[in-house]
Amino acid sequence: MTGRYAELHTRSITDPAGFWGDAAREIDWIKPWDSVLDSSNPPFHRWFTGGLLNTCHNAVDRHVDAGRGDQAAIIYDSPVTDTVQTITYSELRDQTARFAGALRGLGVAKGDRVILYMPMIPQAVVAMLACARLGAIHSVVFGGFAPHELATRINDSKPKAIVTASCGVEGKKVLPYKPMLDAAIEQSDHKPDHVVVFQRPQVTAELVGPRDVDWAAAAAAAEPAECVPVAATDPLYILYTSGTTGQPKGVVRDNGGHAVALKWTMTNMYDIKPGEVFWAASDVGWVVGHSYICYAPLLHGCTTIVFEGKPVGTPDPGTFWRVIEQHKVSALFTAPTAFRAIKREDPKAELVKKYDLSSLRTLFLAGERSDPDTLHWAEDNLKVPVIDHWWQTETGWAISGNPMGIERFKVKYGSATKPLPGWDVRCLDISNNEVNRGDIGAISVKLPLPPGTLMTLWNADQRFVKSYMTDYPGYYQTGDAGFIDDDGYVYIMARTDDIINVAGHRLSTGGMEEVLSGHPDVAECAVIGVADELKGQVPLGFLVLKNGVERDHAVIVKEVVQRVRDEIGPVAAFKLAIVVDRLPKTRSGKILRGTMQKIADSESYKMPATIDDPLILSEISEALQGIGYAKPGMV
Repeated sequence: MTGRYAELHTRSITDPAGFWGDAAREIDWIKPWDSVLDSSNPPFHRWFTGGLLNTCHNAVDRHVDAGRGDQAAIIYDSPVTDTVQTITYSELRDQTARFAGALRGLGVAKGDRVILYMPMIPQAVVAMLACARLGAIHSVVFGGFAPHELATRINDSKPKAIVTASCGVEGKKVLPYKPMLDAAIEQSDHKPDHVVVFQRPQVTAELVGPRDVDWAAAAAAAEPAECVPVAATDPLYILYTSGTTGQPKGVVRDNGGHAVALKWTMTNMYDIKPGEVFWAASDVGWVVGHSYICYAPLLHGCTTIVFEGKPVGTPDPGTFWRVIEQHKVSALFTAPTAFRAIKREDPKAELVKKYDLSSLRTLFLAGERSDPDTLHWAEDNLKVPVIDHWWQTETGWAISGNPMGIERFKVKYGSATKPLPGWDVRCLDISNNEVNRGDIGAISVKLPLPPGTLMTLWNADQRFVKSYMTDYPGYYQTGDAGFIDDDGYVYIMARTDDIINVAGHRLSTGGMEEVLSGHPDVAECAVIGVADELKGQVPLGFLVLKNGVERDHAVIVKEVVQRVRDEIGPVAAFKLAIVVDRLPKTRSGKILRGTMQKIADSESYKMPATIDDPLILSEISEALQGIGYAKPGMV
């Protein structure tokens, strides 16, 4: 390897302390670290031990101190409420300091937990930063989560206070939050001291004193709070992710390593300069919202967009293009599923042509595999580089990507390009040995993990070790399967659970999805493995067709079966596919393949807490029954 990427990546692996020590100079420290990397207690590696800082100061106050207080920090764009609002860095500092003062007045102090149950409004970001200002540990729970799921997070994190809004707005539907929160607290063993409610004009929540407090009144009466010094290794936040036992896993992120890594990515991964507009079209309830709506853009001195709406239907599939034009967005970061939804509604990209997208330099996709057809559609119509990159809730930032600020590599469709500096990515077999280049294995990361990744799981060190560090000793187990090619490009093909065994052949469902998505009539697809008496498992495809396609479904199915045979071969044993109206997904856009597999195999399943629309599962079940799968009545 030659070039700047090779130089930086090699240094990051052979001299991590030197590499990340240099990167840390971009952050304001109250007290410098004693050690960049402390590996005295593996696998609990710690970054910047002995250092003191405050994340809120680095994200807000220092930009005001540097004379940039009049720059926009947040642009709130809500097509569902017909609202556009700009908040400058000076205004954000004042609002954050006031709300931090309000929380302090309610007894919240350094190390206390605060659950945030918020819609996509600027106050969600203010609340996150206010917690960071005090050294309190925030835990954002996706707004609108059902009471039971919220209750499990209350019991696990034991918050001193919960911050919420009176409602969320989804399309034309107003969703009151307070009744769900009250039900969750009723179910919980732990009871918070206070609930702070931001009243929105669409719904006024009923407050019950003395526990419930009005946000506006509390902030108006509070003295602004200064930034509290915290250790680099102190937790900044807990973010719960699904657990296989049904008990969610509380991923813990630190302050120091997190600030250093995220600031570094804005220059080196995303090629963004301070002052530019960066838009992560996600939600603060997900890791993308934490990292790239709130923290990274603000740490870097950018303008970040808080968007309340959907890629289609608010009001049409041109919403993204309107936002880019109106706010002069330099980079858009979203999930492939958002673009598939737009492409399905506007396959010829007629709406793209109506907007001036000249400010947009790059589109970044992550969250699930980016199929080549969607990448091509975006490239052809937006006329900008489309960069797939791969990361996880646990990692907090990209493991693998095309580092636009370091060295731009040729795009290989289906690959998330190369491991970023800091990531020593290997492809392993079940005996912990590296497989040959091009062979499928378990994608794993040699320890130590770089800064900004998970420290542990909240109050569950042993579960952290068992979940991530046990199956492949010396490595972080990503749970993803794929391969690394001769050029060092990483291909994520599926979760390890989605590698199916067909008559002894290990096959990737992701590879088959890539073939299906290339069919001109297919807008979206999924492939799962279903039980088969003869072969153990066989693949089954689900096809969502583009709007306006009226061809015979049986003919389309026959064509996609032939495509898989032609491109992967008879070994794939791909003979089954059905057309459905839509696929079951999480609210972040991930397809619920595991749940679909359980339905197909007539196994009992638990309704996923993050599902966007539970009714889709009934539709999938009915479709499967039509081809002899999914016995009625299984839940």
